[in-house]
Amino acid sequence: MKVFVYFNLRKKLFSAKALEGSCKGKVIAHRRRLSLRNACFKVSEAGRQRVLRERRKNVHAGVVGEWFDGLILVENRTEVTYNPYKYETFVLKFNEHPITSASTAYLIDKKIFV
Repeated sequence: MKVFVYFNLRKKLFSAKALEGSCKGKVIAHRRRLSLRNACFKVSEAGRQRVLRERRKNVHAGVVGEWFDGLILVENRTEVTYNPYKYETFVLKFNEHPITSASTAYLIDKKIFV
């Protein structure tokens, strides 16, 4: 199932919103760990600008992909991060190069690995 996943600051978990099917547009799960195939990293520029203007967080960035139940393997993976005050897009944590997509993304305890 195709989902939009973001980190929920209140629940301290990842929230998955369905992008297709009968539950389209609704949050269908809250998880500590998720695996996504064909992941695309999305940032709404309008939402980011609102964060910069109001200095208040809102849901404007996340990962779109096909949710699958599988082993979560982070060994030899690269961490991805996003900070609206520092970056316009998601970036690789070790060198701050922008990243827009990945074949697989693992979201684990507030971190993202590709």
